[in-house]
Amino acid sequence: MPFSDYKTALVTGASGGMGRAIAERLSQKGLTVHAFARSKDKLEELASSCENIVPHAVDISDTKAVTAELEGLEIDVLVNCAGVSRPGSILQSDAFDIDEQIDVNLRACLHLARLLLPGMMERDSGHIVNISSMAGHYEFGGHIAYHATKAAMHTVSRQLRVDAFGRRVRVTELSPGRVETDIFANVEKISPEEAKKKYFEGFEMPQVSDIADAVDYAIGTPQYVNIGLIELLPTLQVPGGLRTAKRVGDEVILTGNK
Repeated sequence: MPFSDYKTALVTGASGGMGRAIAERLSQKGLTVHAFARSKDKLEELASSCENIVPHAVDISDTKAVTAELEGLEIDVLVNCAGVSRPGSILQSDAFDIDEQIDVNLRACLHLARLLLPGMMERDSGHIVNISSMAGHYEFGGHIAYHATKAAMHTVSRQLRVDAFGRRVRVTELSPGRVETDIFANVEKISPEEAKKKYFEGFEMPQVSDIADAVDYAIGTPQYVNIGLIELLPTLQVPGGLRTAKRVGDEVILTGNK
């Protein structure tokens, strides 16, 4: 069990949702978890409710601040979980929508890997877990920057395996479909109650504990096993579909499922 070989972890987006569940699970496994997120209050609450949690209130898109937080730390397991999404296609996106998603979903992950992978290589031991999304593999209307950043993280995950070749550093991409978290309320700027009614009530959805289970499994396999990609969707959710547009004069009629 590699958990016995690892001492420390860094989890981004640890103040809520999947990030918090993963941070809690890794702390239960005996790792000292450095929890990164912007919300100081939520991180302090997490630290008070779990052992082995070290809170770091920092914006991961601030490379200088992140670099300062990492000074002197030796991290065995990196979990890139923080993510943002903005609704709408490129036609509805503004500059901030695009830049924020690139900064948080992609650029910050690259910098964290740049800063932490060399130490893992030197120690000949480590694990990077990237929480991506089915949006990185399939297209479904809108959210173009989100799709682009998650597709990029799929490539990053593959490329990190190449960069770490020859050392016992493992890289796992976990690609969830819809999971019951607060991201939908944040994206649409609606209350958690509204989001629950719209996206979760009546559906059979994976929970954040299921995501933590998948991370637990990937890390817990023998060191000679690398779980490269886990696609975790609800049983009653499938990606893809076929749509065809029919024009009748100036009217456009869309057929098929998104």
